[in-house]
Amino acid sequence: MSYYDRLADLPVTVDAVDYERRERETPAFTRATTAVSLSGDGEIGRGEDVTYDADEHPISDRFDLAGEYTVDSFSETLADRDLFPDSDPDHAVFRNYRRWAFESAALDLALRQADTHLGAALDRSYDPVRFVISPSLGDPPSADALDRFRERDPDAAFKLDVGDDWTDELLAALADAGVRTVDFKAHYEDSEVAGSVDPDRYRRVAEAFPDAVLEDPAWTDETSAALDAARDRVSWDYPITDLASVRNLPFEPAWLNVKPSRFGSIESLLAVVEHCEERDVRMYGGGQFELDAGRRQIQLIASVFYPDAPNDVAPGGYNDPEPPADLPTSPLSISDVEGFR
Repeated sequence: MSYYDRLADLPVTVDAVDYERRERETPAFTRATTAVSLSGDGEIGRGEDVTYDADEHPISDRFDLAGEYTVDSFSETLADRDLFPDSDPDHAVFRNYRRWAFESAALDLALRQADTHLGAALDRSYDPVRFVISPSLGDPPSADALDRFRERDPDAAFKLDVGDDWTDELLAALADAGVRTVDFKAHYEDSEVAGSVDPDRYRRVAEAFPDAVLEDPAWTDETSAALDAARDRVSWDYPITDLASVRNLPFEPAWLNVKPSRFGSIESLLAVVEHCEERDVRMYGGGQFELDAGRRQIQLIASVFYPDAPNDVAPGGYNDPEPPADLPTSPLSISDVEGFR
């Protein structure tokens, strides 16, 4: 039985839908999300819309979803709805983000109404989740932020976004600092986020971090030559939205960053997970700066499917300008699970 088949027929009763805006200031922008709550039979299921346009939050209260469903029929209902009825979103993937908010809330509600939880329904255990920290290196960039975290926890590991201002001196300072993943960010449509396509920089980064996963490079004749010796460490993130997108990659990957909200539906997410397990593709979890239930949910998925990977699912406090001293360290213990959170 497939993972999705274990969940698809769970009944779910929805009486009402509620929305709450979540907001947090960052040095670069205002991060806003919407917590979606589906209530029914005395239970509440929660999900989170991680759309990156603050003007889209909270969601317009016009989705009448009351009714009797299964997890699968609820998903089919969402597939037939326009979840952006007022205007097209800036990026097509935002439609997946919103659908995921409702689907994850419905799964949470269905599991709670059945008095069970994700691991039990999938017949999987919850293992402690190893996670990486994703700090800003500052302007100009330096290894200072990593050093401060490693003073607290000598085993701290990191995911870093490659910058155009990374010098050879910085690479040398970072080389032994516990960097597990470096992200080239070459596929983002937003020019303020999109990263390097410089093959020389790719080569220097790959050589500086010989054991790190190399995420989202541009794949051209020049960059593929630069990364040829490190092909088994190349990973993909932004392009991955369903099983077809995995099959359309330039080559069969050894690694994938699995961000649940990018898939939109529970079924699409689990199809990719099964594909990766069948083909020995190593997975790790990624986050979307969640401010509500979404963060716990990506930790749970990592716990049941890829707990020992360099998961970018650290507790939200690690994103604070001054992270609290009592933050949990990796691996993150998973306990007291109800439903899907």
